[in-house]
Amino acid sequence: MQASSDHQRHKRHVTSGFWGLCVLVLCLGAQAQAASTNEAAPDISAILHQVQSAARQLDYSGVLTYQQGAAMQSARIVHIVDGTGERERLEILDGIPREYLRHDESVQGLIPEKKIIVVEPGRADRFPGLLLGDAAKLPQHYHIKQYKTPSRIAGHVCTVYEIHPKDNYRYGYKLCVESGTNLLLKEQTINTQGEVIDQVAFSILALRDQVRVEKLASPWDTRGWKVIQNPTEPVDVAKLGWRISVPPGFEPVTQVSRPMKSGKAVKQLVYSDGLAAVSVFIETAGSGHGGAALPKGASRNGVMNIFGGRIGEYWITAIGEVPPVALRELVERTEYVPLAATQ
Repeated sequence: MQASSDHQRHKRHVTSGFWGLCVLVLCLGAQAQAASTNEAAPDISAILHQVQSAARQLDYSGVLTYQQGAAMQSARIVHIVDGTGERERLEILDGIPREYLRHDESVQGLIPEKKIIVVEPGRADRFPGLLLGDAAKLPQHYHIKQYKTPSRIAGHVCTVYEIHPKDNYRYGYKLCVESGTNLLLKEQTINTQGEVIDQVAFSILALRDQVRVEKLASPWDTRGWKVIQNPTEPVDVAKLGWRISVPPGFEPVTQVSRPMKSGKAVKQLVYSDGLAAVSVFIETAGSGHGGAALPKGASRNGVMNIFGGRIGEYWITAIGEVPPVALRELVERTEYVPLAATQ
């Protein structure tokens, strides 16, 4: 009987200990869940501003790999900031030789087989840059998720973020950001079906003191090459009678007029929500494109969606890495009200 009584007491102690442990686990789980629920979501604007600052202020060099569907291309990049400003050299490694030399906001595009240099303004959203225009309103149109487990790209540990759109007018993104410097190491664009439609990433990366300034020098002797500067003039299309119906959150970044070979001008407008960008071209119908027909309705060029249509005597074309519905609604809802003739 004594043995039986001891056994029952031992059993009760074990049982009570087991249930006590279960209660403790449940309580800790509930606390963890509450902490997870109450944990503030990452600030998308702050994170992307850090990424943008790293792209513009950090010294880095390496090899980039671009992929769009089955097509792949690689490029060598060198980026240095010194007393002369921000300098960058981007060399395309596949196919016909191409090279781009940037000094602050000016880019020289080298076309060796024609001995031509094309001078154009730079774009702030070129990888590893990301932002174009104002990022303050991004939380209104995207939400961001941070992975708990880090990843590795080109030998560097990076934090993974997913950026999801809140509507059907923009795509999503998946980013891998270098943990020590905030440099963007990999970017993927995700369509509305959850598919990766393009990506760019470092396959080789050197940072800071590992970057050699002499790599900024181009091997091409450009003395005597023809320099082409595409002239542009600022323009305000609203004052010309245009009411461009851009998707919610998209703001004007640039509005310029460019001359064409025909002698007429095309108006180029760029709108962005901070991440996604749309270009709009307005020209007189029949302006002349060397016999090439302008796209009507929806079409694609790689990952770029295109939508074109006629409004009065003008042709409007919208191009961007955004869902087709965004471009279709932009073109179809845009209005042109001719200005009254001055007396």
